[in-house]
Amino acid sequence: MTGAPLLQTALHETHVRLGARMVGFAGYDMPVQYEGILAEARAVRTGAGVFDVSHMGRILVEGAEARALLDWVHTADIGEAMPLGRARYGLVCNEDGGIIDDGIVYRLADERFMLIANAANAATVFAWLERWRAERFAGARLENVTADVAMLAVQGPEAIGIVAAISDFDPSSVRPFRIAECSIEGRRAWVARTGYTGEDGVELMPSSADAAWLWELLLERGVVPCGLGARDTLRLEAGLLLHGSDMDAATNPIEAGLGRFVALDAGDFCGAGPVREAARRAAAGDGRRLAAFEMTERGALPRPHAPLLADGAVVGQVSSGGYAPTLDRNIGLGYVPAGLAAPQQRLQVDVRGNLLDATVVALPFYSRPRP
Repeated sequence: MTGAPLLQTALHETHVRLGARMVGFAGYDMPVQYEGILAEARAVRTGAGVFDVSHMGRILVEGAEARALLDWVHTADIGEAMPLGRARYGLVCNEDGGIIDDGIVYRLADERFMLIANAANAATVFAWLERWRAERFAGARLENVTADVAMLAVQGPEAIGIVAAISDFDPSSVRPFRIAECSIEGRRAWVARTGYTGEDGVELMPSSADAAWLWELLLERGVVPCGLGARDTLRLEAGLLLHGSDMDAATNPIEAGLGRFVALDAGDFCGAGPVREAARRAAAGDGRRLAAFEMTERGALPRPHAPLLADGAVVGQVSSGGYAPTLDRNIGLGYVPAGLAAPQQRLQVDVRGNLLDATVVALPFYSRPRP
């Protein structure tokens, strides 16, 4: 008996034709690399790279109660103060304050929003929205447009200039976390000044029918095709969390260090009570906390689930880890008691029975140079 066949994005044939190494990821057949993870990560840090992120969910929420529905299920403030064209990152929590998913909400029009969900959680998030729409917010309408709208992330210091050159919109004219509709050589697309690499850049959302054409256009302009392997390396260097590894339904936003993305004082939201209690406990120094660490010596990589130790006792485990090519060192994330999560704390990572020294550091590991 075999599992369900892998889904394909609108760019699948393009990836295969260009020689990408394809792997199953979140139910999709996706490119993990083209030239190689290190080369692609370097291209994004120094020039511009493009990622196919069309596997991520795109859910339109419309109608008179669209804002109210999103304000309930999302921890950011999607209230009246959220202007047109704004994007806000936050969490989708269950009633216990656990993180079902993390994602960005874009306000496209007065009563029209789009929520981006992680590919592995897209169906769960849509069902979660549908539950609350049916129970409390009947004036909202939901539409899953993942198959109809592609998503290409163009990232790197040259990304903004390249997108400005091929469209009628200059992304540098707006601040990060904004979205606008633009024309790219006569074809319409949304362009959002967002990303998941730690670099400046945009996420382009054209019609799926235009995805392959736009991908080729970007490559003609010198943008490097990149796979999900480089994206994971880049996001870890930038200290950006991955749902399913660094957070899940058993994790609350406070212990994940994401309290700044929770509108604790803006009103009620699903899971608000437990999240506020977690914030109170954190202020008292209780509970666990996500810690970032750098290995103090060369050696084996800190991989997910490897035990973390302090004073010879296991105190947690690695959630994400690997080699950071931009920094030329091994780095990782993991949950430990709150008292051990402060910078300069000493930890050890048990890598297949070898105890390797590590030092807790502040996030992000890498910050892009500012002009």
